[in-house]
Amino acid sequence: MTNDATEAIIYDSGKECHLTYDNNLEDKPMFETFKNLLVEELQLDESTITMEAELKGDLNINSIELYDLAMMCEDKFGVEIEDEEFHKFVTIGDVVNYLEAHK
Repeated sequence: MTNDATEAIIYDSGKECHLTYDNNLEDKPMFETFKNLLVEELQLDESTITMEAELKGDLNINSIELYDLAMMCEDKFGVEIEDEEFHKFVTIGDVVNYLEAHK
């Protein structure tokens, strides 16, 4: 793993899953598009939105807003996000990487 990558360990139903994502995605269009969606739809402060920002912990996005956000992403990016998938999103990076992988 390079210095530009972050690895997250997510425990799902007792299984350990390793996710690795590129921290340099902030320079890519998907991050900017998603960030604009958060600012416009959820009225979040643009300066708080980074790849490492936690949806619930740092940005105070509740479960209803997270569900709405998943629906907005499906519409805007043309991806399908299963209910069990969007509950695994912890950081902005998790969402951006999912969108990149499924576009």
